[in-house]
Amino acid sequence: MIAKVEPLTTARALRGPFDYLLGERFAHVGVGSLLLVPFGRQRLRGVVTALAETSDLPPERLSEPIAVLSEPLPAELVALGLWAGREYCSTAARGLELVLPPGSGSSGRGVQARMELRAELTDAGRAALSGGDRLGPKQRAALERLAVVEGPIAAGDDRDALRRLERRGLVSLSEAEVSRRPDSVIVGASRERPELNAAQADALARITRGLDGDGGELLLHGVTGSGKTEVYLTATEAALERGRGVIVLVPEIGLTPQTVSRFEARFGDRVAVLHSALSQGERRDEWQRLRRGEARVCVGPRSAVFAPLEGLGLIVVDEEHDSSYKQESDPRYDARDVARRRADTEGAMLVAGTATPRPESWASLERIDLPERADGSPMPQIDVLDMRERDGREGPFHARTREALSRVAQSGGKAIVMVPRRGWSPFLDCRTCGHSWRCPNCDVSLVLHRAGDIMRCHHCGHSESVPESCPECGSVSIARHGAGSERISELVAEIVSPLPAFRLDSDTAARKGAHARILSEFDRAGAGVLIGTQMVAKGHDFSDVGLSVIVDADSSLRFPDFRAEERTFALVSQLAGRSGRGGAGKVLVQTLAPEAEAIQAAAAHDAAGFLASELERRRELSYPPFATLVRVEMAAKEAHAADGAARQTAARLRPLLPRDATLLGPAPRFRVRDRERRQILVKAVRRHEVLDAVREAVEGAISAKALRGVQLSVDVDPQ
Repeated sequence: MIAKVEPLTTARALRGPFDYLLGERFAHVGVGSLLLVPFGRQRLRGVVTALAETSDLPPERLSEPIAVLSEPLPAELVALGLWAGREYCSTAARGLELVLPPGSGSSGRGVQARMELRAELTDAGRAALSGGDRLGPKQRAALERLAVVEGPIAAGDDRDALRRLERRGLVSLSEAEVSRRPDSVIVGASRERPELNAAQADALARITRGLDGDGGELLLHGVTGSGKTEVYLTATEAALERGRGVIVLVPEIGLTPQTVSRFEARFGDRVAVLHSALSQGERRDEWQRLRRGEARVCVGPRSAVFAPLEGLGLIVVDEEHDSSYKQESDPRYDARDVARRRADTEGAMLVAGTATPRPESWASLERIDLPERADGSPMPQIDVLDMRERDGREGPFHARTREALSRVAQSGGKAIVMVPRRGWSPFLDCRTCGHSWRCPNCDVSLVLHRAGDIMRCHHCGHSESVPESCPECGSVSIARHGAGSERISELVAEIVSPLPAFRLDSDTAARKGAHARILSEFDRAGAGVLIGTQMVAKGHDFSDVGLSVIVDADSSLRFPDFRAEERTFALVSQLAGRSGRGGAGKVLVQTLAPEAEAIQAAAAHDAAGFLASELERRRELSYPPFATLVRVEMAAKEAHAADGAARQTAARLRPLLPRDATLLGPAPRFRVRDRERRQILVKAVRRHEVLDAVREAVEGAISAKALRGVQLSVDVDPQ
């Protein structure tokens, strides 16, 4: 038998799979087996992608594998990994890496199971306790501890005494695998099962029809607080009752602790959580629980779409509008599209839920609406505050914002304040000569952080001490511009004193579990204000928040991105949804662009109107969902190397493109981590033709060694 093996290597120029001979020792190897194979002078891991009776090479030229490293992966996952590698113009090896067990080390050893020594009393041991056998104090204590339980228990600290007892036949010792379970932090979770309203029941009925049939796709469009999570929970129950597995995708595990908590509260040990913040051992054991069928529900961020669940029945994509579903490293897959592919090939039901759908989903998916909040409370009133009316000397808050926060302090209520940026000030400059402080490795300004008195680059991590004078002219007149979450938090704390102020951004939530802890503290507090970046707008449900404030709401509109309006609408709508869930709510939107369509539509809670207009604009400009975008980027230490590689790749790509395609560039991108970057952007209607063209051009450039010393990346559907 011949195994077709894809070596797991980062080399783009390698073309697999390669044939290996399976002798009697490897008769149990199947599709999905992870092997250690000889490859030239190396020993590489490889995944079996197919089996064959014969090879194009004679048997004497074929090598045998060295070892089998794991049980076979499900064939469906192997196919999904190969599809992802090809669909996102990466390699088969990198696609297969996505579906491997966590901790599968490059050496083949990987993360090992945690074993526990267990002891059980024998009949001879029971007789020794009741008879006159000579026993030391520790031995007698160990036997007495075992006598009060049925079956084996952990040996604990009695190992030496137990081993002596084992030699006398008084106890039996064995080793058992112990699962390393992640810590659970319960944030606002309840085991109550509220009765579904009519709209929720309709959604559940549609999902159930898919579970009983051949699957399908559904967009669950519900206003914030409409009870989408309860629909997910009851749909999960329905899938489990039918013996089928469930994957629940959330944007970022640390930002959605309430969703995770609700699933764990409802389904207990049947839930496994997969995410990068776990230790390698925890991830390995959670993955194995899913693989063995001990857990049938997987909750996690984008990588959980590759969970090893067999008999998959339901995939939920919560907050499907969130851009964090897009992977930033190769292969740059979009978990939402991978979920659609997996649901389609495995006959599962896909449910994408959000209050602010992407235009792509709005245009392509069957839709069920949840138009009202589950508790019957009205949607909050949203007031747009024009910050152009101020002279700039009044600080970052509008007068009405200060008044509203003061009323929260007087009444002992709760509020949420969102700021687009972290840190104290986004940039500094010299009032005398105009010098500004920039990162030496990236074309961006350094951000001032008062905690630690440093300036930091948010791209590469470079940091410097806060300057006392200008290095160019010696002036001590240094201006700080703008306000980040650190400064806003301090200002809010002054306004609402003595109420507590809780800051939530990537600085305060850097430690493991800190994000959930801060939210728990805010949840338990009788009154207070939560201040932070976009983290405060994601996945939280606090019934006692009466006020939400958005500072600099139009900041996302300033980016040269066709999705800028979509993101602004989602950001305002999502934060607005945190307010007034237990009664009347108010939202204040501070902006320099009060007439912007995205802000006006969000203020009117008009998702349908905004999406209709946005789809028409994209149709006219031929942007997704009416076209596919592919970005090819080159990065090199020297500008001339990046320029040359980009020009050569563009020259190879241009004649391969379909007639309807547009090629833009090469064009410069800002420098990051001391690497000069150039990009080519392709826009085309016929997706598969343009992807084939990009793959051929990139592989041709690599084969011709035109990219030596240059890092190349391909981003299909860039975000």
